[in-house]
Amino acid sequence: MDLFDIVGPVMVGPSSSHTAGAVRIGYVAGKLLGEDVRKANILLYGSFLATGNGHGTKKALAAGLLGMHPDDYRIAESLQIAESQGIEITFGEAKLEEAHPNTVVLQLWGITGKSIEVQASSIGGSRINIDKIDGISTNFSGDHPTLIVHNLDQPGHVSEVTSMLAHKGVNIATMQLYRSAKGQKAVMVLECDQNIPEDGISWLEHVEGVLKVTYFAGI
Repeated sequence: MDLFDIVGPVMVGPSSSHTAGAVRIGYVAGKLLGEDVRKANILLYGSFLATGNGHGTKKALAAGLLGMHPDDYRIAESLQIAESQGIEITFGEAKLEEAHPNTVVLQLWGITGKSIEVQASSIGGSRINIDKIDGISTNFSGDHPTLIVHNLDQPGHVSEVTSMLAHKGVNIATMQLYRSAKGQKAVMVLECDQNIPEDGISWLEHVEGVLKVTYFAGI
């Protein structure tokens, strides 16, 4: 246990879960999109939905999408700032089963038309978990450089990714593998100890059978 675990995060209140955690979720989701957000449809679930207004959850999520951090004094004005920048943000209710009570689904569109859907939860003390990306299960915090590779469920893709990382001198901290069904779509989630060079990510994007590569450099 360190001091952060005792006193909590440096943040604009009132809640580390509903405010600081929500800012972090918005920030990570925006970075996973990989470009400036043009439109966001934000669907709240559970406690986020029930008490989010009083705890500023909507403003916090919008602030994260704008690139703010939990200690940014502009969080309270984030919706107005987004509107002034021409960013369309709408809110609704997420229909989920057996999700964490502080869960949100962010459907994002970027300035070039790129899109992503991120389901994430705020699990306490400003800590978050990215639960799903584009409907496929994931499980990472955003604290470390993270590589997400969507690919066809075929032999060889795992070795191609790990070989590229070894060639670039990047050590893998954790690796998770998921697939929708045998022979269908799969996803790799690799949390790393070092940042991944852009040329390595670009190379992966052109590997046959790789459908999408998303990289987050960490908070």
